[in-house]
Amino acid sequence: MASTNQLLIKKYFEEHSFIESSIASFNKFIDIELQKTVDEIGDIIPTILPPDVQEFTIKFNKIWIEKPQITEADGSKRNIFPIEARMRKLTYAAPMYLEVSAFIDGIQRESFISQIGKIPIMLRSKYCHLHKLSEEELIEHGEDPTDPGGYFIINGNERIIITVEDLLPNKVFFQYSKTGPSKHTAKIFSQRGPYSIPHVIEQMKDGIFYLSFTKFKRIPLVTVIKSLGLTKDKEIMDAICDEKEYDDVYINLYNSAEIKNTDDAIEFIAKKIGLTQPREIKIEKTTEQLDHYLLPHIGITSKERINKAYHLCKLTKKFLQVSIDKKANTDKDHYKNKKLKLPGDLLADLFRVNMRVLVNDILYNFQRLVKRGKFQSVKIIIRDKLLTSRLKSAIATGAWVGGRRGISQNIARVNYLDTMSHLGRVVSLLSATQENFEAREIHSTHWGRLCLKKDTNVLLADTYSQRSLESLQNCWNHQKVSTFDIQKNNLRP
Repeated sequence: MASTNQLLIKKYFEEHSFIESSIASFNKFIDIELQKTVDEIGDIIPTILPPDVQEFTIKFNKIWIEKPQITEADGSKRNIFPIEARMRKLTYAAPMYLEVSAFIDGIQRESFISQIGKIPIMLRSKYCHLHKLSEEELIEHGEDPTDPGGYFIINGNERIIITVEDLLPNKVFFQYSKTGPSKHTAKIFSQRGPYSIPHVIEQMKDGIFYLSFTKFKRIPLVTVIKSLGLTKDKEIMDAICDEKEYDDVYINLYNSAEIKNTDDAIEFIAKKIGLTQPREIKIEKTTEQLDHYLLPHIGITSKERINKAYHLCKLTKKFLQVSIDKKANTDKDHYKNKKLKLPGDLLADLFRVNMRVLVNDILYNFQRLVKRGKFQSVKIIIRDKLLTSRLKSAIATGAWVGGRRGISQNIARVNYLDTMSHLGRVVSLLSATQENFEAREIHSTHWGRLCLKKDTNVLLADTYSQRSLESLQNCWNHQKVSTFDIQKNNLRP
């Protein structure tokens, strides 16, 4: 049986790379996320316009990349392979091209293709020169045929982007606390594109449910539901208590009994967040903020308001089941409640933020030239070195968006197993100043998903594989594990 398992594993890895997931995520980033990020930007409309121009719009259209190139001192361009980048201390990067259009008063006046920067390329991805080369061809280009790739070359250094373990977005998590104004709290990270907005639901000692998100601090939950169009008490009661009635719901409905319609609810919320403008302006601004910042994963237009109201009722029902019916709290350490952000996902976050920086730089240069009366073309205000330097700096230093550090590291080359272990490593961004005992313990759901060695998590090649732990360790040349103690969530050799 053991020999059969070993044969199956050997055949599997003859066709699939151990870090296939990382390479696939990078390919997806280039194929899908680049264009998706450009489409999210939309129309760029400057506030300062040239004379005799009523409307000026800059539009980004198609984006694509070529394979890695190098520009020599004489201006000539040619392909570059990884071995040359290592030896000459260069960055193995490919040029990015973007179609740009300029519209003046609704008429297209300019359309061109501009290089907006260079992006580092992951070795062995479909955009790498080594992709699908035979062993003989790899040796001819100075590469080790057994090297799996999955890393970048920045200034001659081999850097990898570590997979990050994070909580699953758009899922509610319940917590119990012995201290504080609320014993039970519900938290959900609503994520839409680059934005992740935490929402907190808590019940104070007076029995009232409060919702907090962005600048909205402890707003009565029923008032928020009424501001979204669900104004009748019976409809709210039916949406929350479809199976069992809870007295706490009556208390909350009585607390918001004076609010009869949507406008009253919005005006009440506007006062809570400190808006002092006239009533119409307050209602308009508050409604706009509710659309954009309240549960954005459901939608950000007025059409989704009623869906948000029913979703808040659903969250309230779950809260009551946990706090009153003593339903078990959400286990944040269970692997079904985790999300692994692969290198492609992390690069998408980095690119999205830096594209916004590029757009702001284009607007600044445009308006600066317009003020001086020297504006001639959009082509001259796009700085390709801005995006190049920011992407390269982030991968070279590991300083990522959101203030996170250590996302990229120099690859370990002590031996082949150390390199493979490093390429598949998973880190959890826990604060070093807090204990987080439960999060640092080994959870039983890691079984078959993560290999745990020396306090380091390594993502298995086939995450949901049913192969035995012994076979996996034969593949990795680990010591055999005789006991897996699920009750104590601990591996015991």
